[in-house]
Amino acid sequence: MVTSKVKDYLDRTASRYKNITHPLAFTAQETAASIHIKGKEFAKTVMVKIDGQLAMAVLPASQKIDFELLKSILDAGEVRLCTEAEFRNKFPDCEAGAMPPLGKLYDVDVYMAKCLLDNKEIFFNAGSHTDAVELTMDEFNRIVNPIVLDFTKKIKI
Repeated sequence: MVTSKVKDYLDRTASRYKNITHPLAFTAQETAASIHIKGKEFAKTVMVKIDGQLAMAVLPASQKIDFELLKSILDAGEVRLCTEAEFRNKFPDCEAGAMPPLGKLYDVDVYMAKCLLDNKEIFFNAGSHTDAVELTMDEFNRIVNPIVLDFTKKIKI
């Protein structure tokens, strides 16, 4: 089930969304496969610290953050991956690793990979490892207003 906090936010922002229940999945690539979409269509939320400030990096499941590139684009002193202990209390309604990229809901900035704009829809975790949300990209941009940057690279298999 979509967490009540996420559902309330989507309803309050008059978002047209679809809840997708799927088999238990712990990685973004597994979730994408379980809902029968490509990894480039599923947005994973990666928690980062940018000069000490918590932020969400939202990127396709099939890609990873280029931390040096993001640091350079933002002209930041430090950009790094957060430990779970650094962000866990910010998302008490979510299972660890299943945070939705709804920065306004959690009072954190959202940096979205530019390549996600190639998709008409965006799919993402809804606070649990068994639920995802589908929104149009236009709807996502309206309710999230992410900072769109080109900071990713493909995962080499």
